[in-house]
Amino acid sequence: MHALIAASSHHSSSPGIWFLLLPVVTVGYLIHCAIYPYRPCRYCDGGKHRSASGKAWRYCRHCKGTGGQLRIGRRILTGLKTTRDRAKK
Repeated sequence: MHALIAASSHHSSSPGIWFLLLPVVTVGYLIHCAIYPYRPCRYCDGGKHRSASGKAWRYCRHCKGTGGQLRIGRRILTGLKTTRDRAKK
Protein backbone atom coordinates (compact mmCIF):
# COMPACT_ATOMS: atom_id res chain seq x y z
CA MET A 1 0.00 0.00 0.00
CA HIS A 2 2.79 2.46 0.87
CA ALA A 3 4.59 1.69 -2.39
CA LEU A 4 1.44 2.56 -4.34
CA ILE A 5 1.10 5.92 -2.60
CA ALA A 6 4.79 6.71 -3.06
CA ALA A 7 4.67 5.78 -6.74
CA SER A 8 1.63 7.92 -7.41
CA SER A 9 3.10 11.00 -5.72
CA HIS A 10 6.34 10.92 -7.75
CA HIS A 11 6.44 13.49 -10.58
CA SER A 12 8.11 12.33 -13.76
CA SER A 13 8.56 15.76 -15.38
CA SER A 14 11.63 17.80 -14.54
CA PRO A 15 11.73 21.60 -14.31
CA GLY A 16 14.24 21.66 -17.17
CA ILE A 17 11.57 20.67 -19.69
CA TRP A 18 9.56 23.78 -18.80
CA PHE A 19 12.57 26.01 -19.47
CA LEU A 20 12.83 24.45 -22.93
CA LEU A 21 9.10 24.54 -23.61
CA LEU A 22 8.56 28.20 -22.69
CA PRO A 23 10.74 29.69 -25.49
CA VAL A 24 9.19 27.31 -28.04
CA VAL A 25 5.67 28.40 -27.09
CA THR A 26 6.69 32.08 -27.05
CA VAL A 27 8.28 31.92 -30.51
CA GLY A 28 5.25 30.02 -31.81
CA TYR A 29 2.92 32.72 -30.49
CA LEU A 30 5.01 35.50 -32.04
CA ILE A 31 4.97 33.70 -35.40
CA HIS A 32 1.19 33.39 -35.08
CA CYS A 33 0.98 37.13 -34.36
CA ALA A 34 3.13 37.91 -37.40
CA ILE A 35 0.83 35.86 -39.66
CA TYR A 36 -2.48 36.81 -38.02
CA PRO A 37 -1.99 40.27 -36.46
CA TYR A 38 -5.66 40.90 -35.68
CA ARG A 39 -8.01 39.10 -33.33
CA PRO A 40 -11.78 39.45 -33.38
CA CYS A 41 -13.05 42.38 -31.35
CA ARG A 42 -14.39 41.04 -28.09
CA TYR A 43 -16.75 43.96 -27.58
CA CYS A 44 -18.76 43.77 -30.78
CA ASP A 45 -19.81 41.38 -33.49
CA GLY A 46 -18.35 42.62 -36.74
CA GLY A 47 -17.65 46.19 -35.76
CA LYS A 48 -21.13 47.62 -35.23
CA HIS A 49 -23.56 47.95 -32.34
CA ARG A 50 -27.23 48.69 -32.28
CA SER A 51 -28.23 51.95 -30.69
CA ALA A 52 -30.26 52.03 -27.51
CA SER A 53 -33.49 52.33 -29.54
CA GLY A 54 -32.49 49.33 -31.66
CA LYS A 55 -33.24 51.14 -34.93
CA ALA A 56 -29.81 52.52 -35.85
CA TRP A 57 -26.27 51.19 -36.01
CA ARG A 58 -23.20 52.81 -34.55
CA TYR A 59 -19.55 51.86 -34.80
CA CYS A 60 -17.82 50.06 -31.96
CA ARG A 61 -15.62 52.48 -30.03
CA HIS A 62 -13.02 49.80 -29.27
CA CYS A 63 -12.27 48.68 -32.83
CA LYS A 64 -13.68 51.74 -34.62
CA GLY A 65 -15.94 49.56 -36.73
CA THR A 66 -13.27 47.27 -38.18
CA GLY A 67 -14.28 44.21 -36.16
CA GLY A 68 -10.68 43.41 -35.22
CA GLN A 69 -8.05 44.45 -32.69
CA LEU A 70 -4.29 44.09 -32.76
CA ARG A 71 -2.92 41.20 -30.75
CA ILE A 72 -0.57 41.94 -27.86
CA GLY A 73 2.18 39.91 -29.51
CA ARG A 74 1.91 41.99 -32.67
CA ARG A 75 2.29 45.17 -30.61
CA ILE A 76 5.44 43.69 -29.08
CA LEU A 77 6.82 42.79 -32.53
CA THR A 78 6.11 46.29 -33.83
CA GLY A 79 7.78 47.85 -30.79
CA LEU A 80 10.87 45.68 -31.23
CA LYS A 81 11.06 46.57 -34.93
CA THR A 82 10.74 50.29 -34.16
CA THR A 83 13.48 50.07 -31.52
CA ARG A 84 15.76 48.22 -33.94
CA ASP A 85 15.12 50.77 -36.71
CA ARG A 86 15.91 53.67 -34.36
CA ALA A 87 19.14 51.98 -33.25
CA LYS A 88 20.31 51.73 -36.87
CA LYS A 89 20.09 55.51 -37.37
